[in-house]
Amino acid sequence: MSFVLDHVGGLMARYLDRREADYTPFTPSDPEALRAVLRPGDVLLVEGTNKISGIIKYLTQSTWSHAALYTGPVGDRTTADGEPLVLVEANIGQGVVAAPLSKYFKCHTRICRPTSLTIEDRVRVCTYAAERIGFDYDVKNIIDLMRYLIPLPIPRRFRRRMLALGSGHPTRIICSALIAQSFEAVRYPILPTVTRDAEMQRELMEIRHSSLYAPRDFDISPYFEVVKPTLAGGFDYKAMQWSDRQAAAPQAVPLAPAPAAAAA
Repeated sequence: MSFVLDHVGGLMARYLDRREADYTPFTPSDPEALRAVLRPGDVLLVEGTNKISGIIKYLTQSTWSHAALYTGPVGDRTTADGEPLVLVEANIGQGVVAAPLSKYFKCHTRICRPTSLTIEDRVRVCTYAAERIGFDYDVKNIIDLMRYLIPLPIPRRFRRRMLALGSGHPTRIICSALIAQSFEAVRYPILPTVTRDAEMQRELMEIRHSSLYAPRDFDISPYFEVVKPTLAGGFDYKAMQWSDRQAAAPQAVPLAPAPAAAAA
């Protein structure tokens, strides 16, 4: 039975991984600004371009359908062009892989930065994610998503619970769960459940299961700062070039002939 599910999940993965032909990012990233601002431990949210992205965005009512962890160079791994692999992510059809930053230069992205995370814990978060490179993508997640391909309305109160997908297998994972587990390793909060201890008169935080996280949660988390690359390096709105303000090129004006000297 497991073989059949894996086979069906693989077929669905290939279909859902197809790029949407009419996708055009409204605000693509500034490659140089993005590269200059990112730090290890940052979460890079992506407005995905494939078919599964539309499903995730619908279920979460969000712009973001994918998340990758910026770790800095993963060992000495590079692309064929020599670009370092600096992102760790879980991709449909691939599993957990390392990727170059240029992969998302043409996409709409957002940086979410854990606030006050120590250098030691930042290293532990990145190491945890990098050690899972090679894990399989959880195709049980694809089987669960099959029913969402049918265009039926889904009440808002059920959408969050529907994201608790997958097999729960320790070596199979999806993108948000990978990053959530990495931060859980150092007990850094994302969106913890808050319970009230009546006896002690205090609030207690409870870590949510990693399967309940979606890319948007890093955006709305009160413990992650949204970093905008175009502002981080200094921004001068006066220096912007607007198409409707371009001055016409000055044209040469012929000098008027000097008046004739009055007759003596």
